[in-house]
Amino acid sequence: MVAVTEPIDPVVRLAISQWPDDAPRGAVSTFCAEHGISRKSVYALRKRARTDGPAAVLEPRTRRPKSSPSAVSDEVKGHAVAVRAALEASGLDHGPISVHDKMHAMGLEQVPSPASLARIFREAGVARLEPKKKPRSAWRRFVYPAPNACWQLDATEYVLSGGRKCVIFQLIDDHSRYAVASHVAFGETAKDAIAVVDKAIATHGVPQRLLSDNGLALNPSRRGYVGQLVGHVGALGVEAITGKPYKPTTQGKNERFHQTLFRYLDKQPLAGSLAELQAQVDAFDHVYNTQRPHQGLPGRVTPLTAWEATPKADPPRPKPDRPVVAERVPGRYQFPRAQPPTDLPANTCVRTVSAVGNIGLDSVSYKVGGQHGFRQVLVVSDGDKVIITDLDGEVLAERTRPAPGVKYVGNGRPRGLRPKTMKASPKS
Repeated sequence: MVAVTEPIDPVVRLAISQWPDDAPRGAVSTFCAEHGISRKSVYALRKRARTDGPAAVLEPRTRRPKSSPSAVSDEVKGHAVAVRAALEASGLDHGPISVHDKMHAMGLEQVPSPASLARIFREAGVARLEPKKKPRSAWRRFVYPAPNACWQLDATEYVLSGGRKCVIFQLIDDHSRYAVASHVAFGETAKDAIAVVDKAIATHGVPQRLLSDNGLALNPSRRGYVGQLVGHVGALGVEAITGKPYKPTTQGKNERFHQTLFRYLDKQPLAGSLAELQAQVDAFDHVYNTQRPHQGLPGRVTPLTAWEATPKADPPRPKPDRPVVAERVPGRYQFPRAQPPTDLPANTCVRTVSAVGNIGLDSVSYKVGGQHGFRQVLVVSDGDKVIITDLDGEVLAERTRPAPGVKYVGNGRPRGLRPKTMKASPKS
Protein backbone atom coordinates (compact mmCIF):
# COMPACT_ATOMS: atom_id res chain seq x y z
CA MET A 1 0.00 0.00 0.00
CA VAL A 2 1.33 3.44 -0.97
CA ALA A 3 1.38 5.94 1.89
CA VAL A 4 -0.53 9.18 1.30
CA THR A 5 1.55 12.27 2.10
CA GLU A 6 -0.28 14.65 4.39
CA PRO A 7 0.00 18.41 3.66
CA ILE A 8 2.48 20.29 5.85
CA ASP A 9 0.90 22.24 8.70
CA PRO A 10 0.66 26.05 8.07
CA VAL A 11 2.51 26.75 11.36
CA VAL A 12 5.41 24.62 10.18
CA ARG A 13 5.34 26.38 6.82
CA LEU A 14 5.52 29.75 8.58
CA ALA A 15 8.56 28.60 10.57
CA ILE A 16 10.29 27.42 7.39
CA SER A 17 9.55 30.72 5.62
CA GLN A 18 11.27 32.58 8.50
CA TRP A 19 14.20 30.18 8.78
CA PRO A 20 17.37 32.10 9.69
CA ASP A 21 20.36 31.80 7.43
CA ASP A 22 22.71 31.48 10.41
CA ALA A 23 20.94 28.49 11.95
CA PRO A 24 23.35 26.08 13.67
CA ARG A 25 24.51 22.89 11.97
CA GLY A 26 22.01 20.04 12.40
CA ALA A 27 19.07 22.32 13.08
CA VAL A 28 17.24 21.20 9.92
CA SER A 29 17.51 17.52 10.83
CA THR A 30 16.25 18.18 14.35
CA PHE A 31 13.36 20.30 13.00
CA CYS A 32 12.35 17.58 10.52
CA ALA A 33 12.40 14.87 13.18
CA GLU A 34 10.21 16.93 15.52
CA HIS A 35 7.53 17.73 12.88
CA GLY A 36 7.65 14.53 10.82
CA ILE A 37 8.67 16.04 7.49
CA SER A 38 11.56 15.38 5.14
CA ARG A 39 14.67 17.47 4.66
CA LYS A 40 13.84 17.61 0.94
CA SER A 41 10.54 19.40 1.73
CA VAL A 42 12.28 21.93 4.00
CA TYR A 43 14.90 22.87 1.42
CA ALA A 44 12.27 23.06 -1.36
CA LEU A 45 10.12 25.48 0.71
CA ARG A 46 13.17 27.59 1.66
CA LYS A 47 14.10 27.87 -2.02
CA ARG A 48 10.54 28.93 -2.85
CA ALA A 49 10.67 31.57 -0.09
CA ARG A 50 13.86 33.05 -1.55
CA THR A 51 12.53 33.16 -5.12
CA ASP A 52 8.79 33.91 -4.67
CA GLY A 53 8.71 35.46 -1.20
CA PRO A 54 7.74 34.08 2.23
CA ALA A 55 4.01 34.29 1.46
CA ALA A 56 4.36 31.67 -1.34
CA VAL A 57 5.34 29.08 1.25
CA LEU A 58 2.23 29.34 3.41
CA GLU A 59 -0.19 27.60 0.94
CA PRO A 60 0.49 24.25 -0.79
CA ARG A 61 0.66 24.30 -4.56
CA THR A 62 -1.50 22.09 -6.76
CA ARG A 63 0.08 18.92 -8.09
CA ARG A 64 -2.05 18.86 -11.18
CA PRO A 65 0.07 18.69 -14.35
CA LYS A 66 0.14 21.77 -16.56
CA SER A 67 -1.09 19.70 -19.51
CA SER A 68 -2.78 16.30 -20.00
CA PRO A 69 -2.19 15.14 -23.58
CA SER A 70 -3.94 11.80 -22.90
CA ALA A 71 -7.08 13.35 -21.42
CA VAL A 72 -10.29 12.24 -23.13
CA SER A 73 -12.21 15.11 -24.64
CA ASP A 74 -15.96 15.51 -24.35
CA GLU A 75 -16.28 14.85 -28.07
CA VAL A 76 -14.55 11.48 -27.78
CA LYS A 77 -16.69 10.60 -24.76
CA GLY A 78 -19.78 11.38 -26.82
CA HIS A 79 -18.55 9.13 -29.64
CA ALA A 80 -17.92 6.29 -27.19
CA VAL A 81 -21.40 6.52 -25.66
CA ALA A 82 -22.96 6.68 -29.15
CA VAL A 83 -21.05 3.58 -30.32
CA ARG A 84 -22.14 1.70 -27.20
CA ALA A 85 -25.77 2.67 -27.82
CA ALA A 86 -25.56 1.53 -31.45
CA LEU A 87 -24.09 -1.85 -30.49
CA GLU A 88 -26.74 -2.33 -27.82
CA ALA A 89 -29.53 -1.46 -30.27
CA SER A 90 -28.14 -4.05 -32.72
CA GLY A 91 -28.20 -6.78 -30.09
CA LEU A 92 -24.40 -7.14 -30.02
CA ASP A 93 -22.00 -7.07 -27.08
CA HIS A 94 -21.56 -3.46 -25.93
CA GLY A 95 -19.06 -3.69 -23.08
CA PRO A 96 -15.89 -1.56 -22.90
CA ILE A 97 -13.82 -4.11 -24.84
CA SER A 98 -16.42 -4.43 -27.60
CA VAL A 99 -16.77 -0.65 -27.89
CA HIS A 100 -12.97 -0.28 -27.97
CA ASP A 101 -12.66 -2.77 -30.85
CA LYS A 102 -15.56 -1.16 -32.73
CA MET A 103 -14.08 2.33 -32.46
CA HIS A 104 -10.78 0.98 -33.79
CA ALA A 105 -12.60 -0.66 -36.70
CA MET A 106 -14.33 2.66 -37.45
CA GLY A 107 -10.92 4.32 -37.82
CA LEU A 108 -11.38 6.98 -35.13
CA GLU A 109 -8.21 8.95 -34.36
CA GLN A 110 -8.48 8.79 -30.57
CA VAL A 111 -9.78 5.58 -29.02
CA PRO A 112 -9.80 5.39 -25.20
CA SER A 113 -8.61 2.24 -23.47
CA PRO A 114 -11.19 -0.28 -22.20
CA ALA A 115 -10.57 0.95 -18.64
CA SER A 116 -11.19 4.56 -19.68
CA LEU A 117 -14.32 3.53 -21.57
CA ALA A 118 -15.65 1.74 -18.48
CA ARG A 119 -15.12 4.93 -16.47
CA ILE A 120 -16.78 7.04 -19.18
CA PHE A 121 -19.83 4.77 -19.24
CA ARG A 122 -20.20 4.91 -15.46
CA GLU A 123 -19.92 8.69 -15.47
CA ALA A 124 -22.52 8.89 -18.25
CA GLY A 125 -24.90 6.67 -16.26
CA VAL A 126 -25.19 3.96 -18.94
CA ALA A 127 -23.25 1.33 -16.96
CA ARG A 128 -22.53 0.52 -13.37
CA LEU A 129 -19.60 -0.95 -11.49
CA GLU A 130 -19.94 -4.74 -11.10
CA PRO A 131 -16.90 -6.19 -9.27
CA LYS A 132 -18.39 -9.70 -9.31
CA LYS A 133 -18.10 -9.82 -13.13
CA LYS A 134 -14.31 -9.46 -12.99
CA PRO A 135 -12.80 -12.42 -14.89
CA ARG A 136 -11.15 -15.04 -12.73
CA SER A 137 -7.47 -15.59 -13.46
CA ALA A 138 -7.60 -19.15 -12.10
CA TRP A 139 -9.58 -20.62 -15.01
CA ARG A 140 -7.63 -22.97 -17.27
CA ARG A 141 -9.01 -22.69 -20.76
CA PHE A 142 -9.02 -25.79 -22.98
CA VAL A 143 -9.13 -25.57 -26.75
CA TYR A 144 -8.54 -28.09 -29.52
CA PRO A 145 -5.42 -27.39 -31.64
CA ALA A 146 -7.04 -27.02 -35.07
CA PRO A 147 -10.37 -26.41 -36.79
CA ASN A 148 -12.48 -29.53 -37.34
CA ALA A 149 -10.71 -31.30 -34.49
CA CYS A 150 -13.91 -31.03 -32.45
CA TRP A 151 -17.35 -29.52 -32.96
CA GLN A 152 -19.76 -28.66 -30.19
CA LEU A 153 -23.48 -29.25 -30.72
CA ASP A 154 -26.27 -28.04 -28.47
CA ALA A 155 -29.90 -27.00 -28.76
CA THR A 156 -31.76 -24.22 -26.96
CA GLU A 157 -35.44 -23.35 -26.75
CA TYR A 158 -36.96 -20.24 -28.26
CA VAL A 159 -40.50 -18.89 -28.63
CA LEU A 160 -42.19 -17.75 -31.84
CA SER A 161 -45.02 -15.28 -32.03
CA GLY A 162 -48.16 -16.59 -30.41
CA GLY A 163 -46.17 -18.46 -27.78
CA ARG A 164 -45.23 -21.40 -29.99
CA LYS A 165 -42.04 -23.07 -28.77
CA CYS A 166 -39.22 -24.16 -31.04
CA VAL A 167 -35.61 -25.28 -30.80
CA ILE A 168 -32.45 -23.76 -32.25
CA PHE A 169 -29.56 -26.17 -32.92
CA GLN A 170 -26.18 -24.41 -32.84
CA LEU A 171 -23.00 -26.13 -34.01
CA ILE A 172 -19.64 -24.41 -33.47
CA ASP A 173 -16.01 -25.29 -33.96
CA ASP A 174 -14.16 -25.66 -30.65
CA HIS A 175 -10.84 -24.23 -31.87
CA SER A 176 -12.04 -21.08 -33.62
CA ARG A 177 -15.56 -20.61 -32.14
CA TYR A 178 -16.72 -20.50 -35.79
CA ALA A 179 -20.46 -21.14 -36.22
CA VAL A 180 -20.37 -23.96 -38.77
CA ALA A 181 -24.16 -24.44 -38.95
CA SER A 182 -27.47 -23.60 -37.26
CA HIS A 183 -30.86 -25.21 -37.66
CA VAL A 184 -34.34 -24.28 -36.41
CA ALA A 185 -36.93 -26.97 -35.65
CA PHE A 186 -40.09 -27.45 -33.65
CA GLY A 187 -38.48 -30.00 -31.34
CA GLU A 188 -35.16 -31.46 -30.25
CA THR A 189 -35.20 -34.63 -32.32
CA ALA A 190 -32.46 -36.88 -33.63
CA LYS A 191 -33.62 -36.17 -37.20
CA ASP A 192 -33.04 -32.44 -36.82
CA ALA A 193 -29.73 -33.01 -35.01
CA ILE A 194 -28.55 -35.09 -37.96
CA ALA A 195 -29.78 -32.36 -40.33
CA VAL A 196 -27.63 -29.63 -38.76
CA VAL A 197 -24.56 -31.89 -38.66
CA ASP A 198 -25.01 -32.88 -42.31
CA LYS A 199 -25.41 -29.22 -43.25
CA ALA A 200 -22.08 -28.39 -41.60
CA ILE A 201 -20.27 -31.43 -43.03
CA ALA A 202 -21.42 -30.59 -46.56
CA THR A 203 -19.84 -27.14 -46.24
CA HIS A 204 -16.83 -27.59 -43.98
CA GLY A 205 -15.87 -31.27 -44.07
CA VAL A 206 -15.99 -34.07 -41.50
CA PRO A 207 -14.77 -33.29 -37.95
CA GLN A 208 -12.77 -35.69 -35.83
CA ARG A 209 -15.00 -35.37 -32.76
CA LEU A 210 -18.51 -34.23 -31.93
CA LEU A 211 -19.14 -33.00 -28.38
CA SER A 212 -22.69 -32.71 -27.05
CA ASP A 213 -24.68 -33.19 -23.88
CA ASN A 214 -26.40 -36.43 -22.88
CA GLY A 215 -29.78 -35.61 -24.42
CA LEU A 216 -31.81 -38.38 -26.01
CA ALA A 217 -31.65 -36.71 -29.42
CA LEU A 218 -27.89 -36.03 -29.26
CA ASN A 219 -25.90 -38.69 -27.44
CA PRO A 220 -27.65 -41.12 -25.08
CA SER A 221 -24.57 -43.39 -24.79
CA ARG A 222 -24.42 -42.95 -21.02
CA ARG A 223 -28.01 -44.22 -20.86
CA GLY A 224 -26.96 -47.56 -22.30
CA TYR A 225 -27.78 -47.37 -26.01
CA VAL A 226 -26.51 -45.77 -29.21
CA GLY A 227 -28.52 -42.85 -30.55
CA GLN A 228 -29.30 -42.16 -34.18
CA LEU A 229 -26.92 -39.19 -34.35
CA VAL A 230 -24.07 -41.20 -32.79
CA GLY A 231 -24.60 -44.02 -35.28
CA HIS A 232 -24.82 -41.57 -38.17
CA VAL A 233 -21.57 -39.73 -37.44
CA GLY A 234 -19.87 -42.94 -36.30
CA ALA A 235 -20.25 -44.35 -39.79
CA LEU A 236 -18.15 -41.38 -40.98
CA GLY A 237 -15.46 -42.10 -38.38
CA VAL A 238 -16.46 -39.23 -36.09
CA GLU A 239 -15.98 -39.89 -32.37
CA ALA A 240 -19.08 -38.78 -30.47
CA ILE A 241 -18.24 -37.63 -26.93
CA THR A 242 -20.30 -36.10 -24.14
CA GLY A 243 -19.80 -34.10 -20.99
CA LYS A 244 -20.54 -35.41 -17.52
CA PRO A 245 -24.21 -35.35 -16.53
CA TYR A 246 -25.27 -32.12 -14.85
CA LYS A 247 -21.95 -30.47 -15.81
CA PRO A 248 -22.87 -27.97 -18.56
CA THR A 249 -19.48 -26.24 -18.21
CA THR A 250 -18.03 -28.90 -20.53
CA GLN A 251 -20.15 -27.34 -23.30
CA GLY A 252 -19.50 -23.84 -21.93
CA LYS A 253 -18.52 -22.39 -25.30
CA ASN A 254 -21.85 -23.36 -26.79
CA GLU A 255 -23.77 -22.21 -23.70
CA ARG A 256 -22.13 -18.78 -24.04
CA PHE A 257 -22.96 -18.87 -27.74
CA HIS A 258 -26.66 -19.20 -26.84
CA GLN A 259 -26.45 -16.07 -24.69
CA THR A 260 -24.96 -14.05 -27.55
CA LEU A 261 -27.68 -15.31 -29.90
CA PHE A 262 -30.50 -14.40 -27.49
CA ARG A 263 -29.13 -10.88 -27.03
CA TYR A 264 -29.22 -10.45 -30.80
CA LEU A 265 -32.69 -11.95 -31.28
CA ASP A 266 -34.15 -9.76 -28.52
CA LYS A 267 -33.47 -6.73 -30.74
CA GLN A 268 -35.10 -8.28 -33.81
CA PRO A 269 -38.83 -8.50 -34.65
CA LEU A 270 -40.39 -11.60 -33.14
CA ALA A 271 -40.39 -14.30 -35.81
CA GLY A 272 -43.72 -15.82 -36.75
CA SER A 273 -42.44 -18.97 -38.46
CA LEU A 274 -39.47 -21.28 -38.55
CA ALA A 275 -38.37 -19.81 -41.88
CA GLU A 276 -38.30 -16.27 -40.47
CA LEU A 277 -36.39 -17.39 -37.40
CA GLN A 278 -33.95 -19.35 -39.54
CA ALA A 279 -33.25 -16.21 -41.58
CA GLN A 280 -32.57 -14.24 -38.38
CA VAL A 281 -30.26 -16.95 -37.05
CA ASP A 282 -28.37 -17.10 -40.37
CA ALA A 283 -27.90 -13.32 -40.27
CA PHE A 284 -26.60 -13.61 -36.72
CA ASP A 285 -24.13 -16.33 -37.72
CA HIS A 286 -22.74 -14.08 -40.46
CA VAL A 287 -22.26 -11.15 -38.05
CA TYR A 288 -20.85 -13.44 -35.38
CA ASN A 289 -18.34 -15.11 -37.71
CA THR A 290 -17.14 -12.12 -39.73
CA GLN A 291 -17.78 -8.87 -37.86
CA ARG A 292 -17.78 -9.49 -34.11
CA PRO A 293 -14.31 -9.70 -32.47
CA HIS A 294 -14.38 -12.64 -30.08
CA GLN A 295 -12.96 -11.89 -26.64
CA GLY A 296 -12.27 -15.60 -26.06
CA LEU A 297 -9.82 -15.79 -29.01
CA PRO A 298 -6.16 -14.65 -28.90
CA GLY A 299 -5.90 -11.12 -30.20
CA ARG A 300 -9.70 -10.74 -30.08
CA VAL A 301 -10.01 -11.68 -33.76
CA THR A 302 -13.21 -12.80 -35.44
CA PRO A 303 -14.04 -16.53 -35.57
CA LEU A 304 -13.56 -16.47 -39.35
CA THR A 305 -10.00 -15.17 -38.93
CA ALA A 306 -9.21 -17.87 -36.37
CA TRP A 307 -10.84 -20.50 -38.61
CA GLU A 308 -8.65 -19.55 -41.58
CA ALA A 309 -5.43 -19.02 -39.59
CA THR A 310 -4.78 -22.72 -38.85
CA PRO A 311 -4.91 -25.69 -41.25
CA LYS A 312 -7.92 -27.91 -40.62
CA ALA A 313 -7.54 -31.25 -38.90
CA ASP A 314 -7.49 -34.30 -41.14
CA PRO A 315 -10.88 -35.99 -41.55
CA PRO A 316 -11.27 -39.32 -39.75
CA ARG A 317 -11.25 -42.65 -41.50
CA PRO A 318 -14.73 -44.19 -41.77
CA LYS A 319 -15.03 -47.33 -39.64
CA PRO A 320 -16.27 -50.56 -41.21
CA ASP A 321 -19.67 -51.78 -40.10
CA ARG A 322 -19.62 -54.40 -37.36
CA PRO A 323 -21.49 -57.63 -38.00
CA VAL A 324 -24.78 -57.83 -36.17
CA VAL A 325 -26.45 -60.76 -34.44
CA ALA A 326 -28.28 -62.79 -37.07
CA GLU A 327 -30.33 -65.00 -34.79
CA ARG A 328 -30.30 -66.45 -31.34
CA VAL A 329 -29.84 -70.16 -30.91
CA PRO A 330 -30.65 -71.59 -27.46
CA GLY A 331 -27.48 -71.57 -25.43
CA ARG A 332 -25.35 -69.56 -27.87
CA TYR A 333 -25.30 -66.75 -30.43
CA GLN A 334 -24.58 -67.08 -34.12
CA PHE A 335 -22.93 -64.28 -36.07
CA PRO A 336 -22.66 -63.96 -39.83
CA ARG A 337 -19.14 -64.49 -41.04
CA ALA A 338 -17.69 -62.53 -43.93
CA GLN A 339 -15.73 -64.29 -46.64
CA PRO A 340 -12.03 -64.21 -45.65
CA PRO A 341 -9.54 -62.45 -47.91
CA THR A 342 -7.75 -64.61 -50.43
CA ASP A 343 -4.07 -64.88 -51.38
CA LEU A 344 -2.78 -64.38 -47.83
CA PRO A 345 0.90 -65.10 -46.99
CA ALA A 346 1.74 -68.38 -45.27
CA ASN A 347 2.27 -66.70 -41.88
CA THR A 348 -1.06 -64.82 -41.99
CA CYS A 349 -4.53 -66.05 -41.17
CA VAL A 350 -8.00 -64.61 -40.52
CA ARG A 351 -9.67 -64.78 -37.15
CA THR A 352 -12.91 -63.38 -35.73
CA VAL A 353 -12.67 -61.54 -32.42
CA SER A 354 -14.92 -63.03 -29.76
CA ALA A 355 -17.53 -61.11 -27.79
CA VAL A 356 -15.02 -60.56 -24.96
CA GLY A 357 -12.28 -59.38 -27.33
CA ASN A 358 -10.11 -62.50 -27.77
CA ILE A 359 -8.82 -64.46 -30.76
CA GLY A 360 -7.47 -68.03 -30.82
CA LEU A 361 -4.22 -69.15 -32.43
CA ASP A 362 -2.49 -72.52 -31.94
CA SER A 363 -4.65 -73.36 -28.91
CA VAL A 364 -3.72 -70.04 -27.23
CA SER A 365 -6.18 -67.22 -26.59
CA TYR A 366 -4.79 -63.71 -27.24
CA LYS A 367 -6.43 -60.55 -25.91
CA VAL A 368 -7.27 -57.94 -28.56
CA GLY A 369 -9.85 -55.71 -26.89
CA GLY A 370 -13.57 -55.73 -26.28
CA GLN A 371 -14.08 -52.75 -28.59
CA HIS A 372 -13.11 -55.02 -31.53
CA GLY A 373 -15.68 -57.72 -30.72
CA PHE A 374 -17.19 -59.65 -33.66
CA ARG A 375 -14.73 -58.09 -36.12
CA GLN A 376 -12.56 -60.11 -38.49
CA VAL A 377 -8.84 -59.47 -38.08
CA LEU A 378 -5.60 -60.59 -39.65
CA VAL A 379 -3.15 -62.49 -37.43
CA VAL A 380 0.49 -62.40 -38.54
CA SER A 381 2.99 -64.83 -36.98
CA ASP A 382 6.48 -63.29 -36.96
CA GLY A 383 8.73 -65.58 -34.96
CA ASP A 384 7.86 -65.11 -31.30
CA LYS A 385 5.64 -62.14 -32.18
CA VAL A 386 1.94 -62.29 -32.95
CA ILE A 387 0.71 -59.14 -34.71
CA ILE A 388 -3.05 -58.54 -34.95
CA THR A 389 -4.34 -56.03 -37.51
CA ASP A 390 -7.67 -55.09 -39.02
CA LEU A 391 -8.50 -55.96 -42.62
CA ASP A 392 -6.98 -52.64 -43.75
CA GLY A 393 -3.63 -53.43 -42.14
CA GLU A 394 -3.91 -51.12 -39.11
CA VAL A 395 -2.19 -52.73 -36.10
CA LEU A 396 -4.60 -53.45 -33.25
CA ALA A 397 -2.31 -55.38 -30.89
CA GLU A 398 1.10 -57.03 -30.66
CA ARG A 399 1.61 -60.04 -28.41
CA THR A 400 4.51 -62.38 -27.57
CA ARG A 401 4.04 -66.16 -27.85
CA PRO A 402 3.84 -67.67 -24.37
CA ALA A 403 5.81 -70.54 -22.89
CA PRO A 404 4.48 -74.07 -23.47
CA GLY A 405 1.44 -74.82 -21.37
CA VAL A 406 0.22 -71.18 -21.18
CA LYS A 407 -3.17 -70.88 -22.80
CA TYR A 408 -3.92 -67.14 -22.40
CA VAL A 409 -1.97 -63.98 -23.28
CA GLY A 410 -3.54 -60.77 -22.01
CA ASN A 411 -2.83 -57.13 -22.64
CA GLY A 412 -0.86 -56.57 -19.44
CA ARG A 413 -3.84 -55.49 -17.38
CA PRO A 414 -5.20 -57.55 -14.48
CA ARG A 415 -8.18 -59.74 -15.27
CA GLY A 416 -11.52 -59.22 -13.57
CA LEU A 417 -13.17 -56.05 -12.33
CA ARG A 418 -10.98 -52.98 -12.44
CA PRO A 419 -10.65 -50.82 -9.33
CA LYS A 420 -12.48 -47.52 -9.37
CA THR A 421 -10.37 -44.50 -10.25
CA MET A 422 -10.91 -40.77 -10.12
CA LYS A 423 -9.89 -40.26 -13.74
CA ALA A 424 -12.38 -38.70 -16.14
CA SER A 425 -14.17 -40.95 -18.55
CA PRO A 426 -12.72 -40.99 -22.11
CA LYS A 427 -16.21 -40.00 -23.28
CA SER A 428 -16.03 -36.77 -21.24
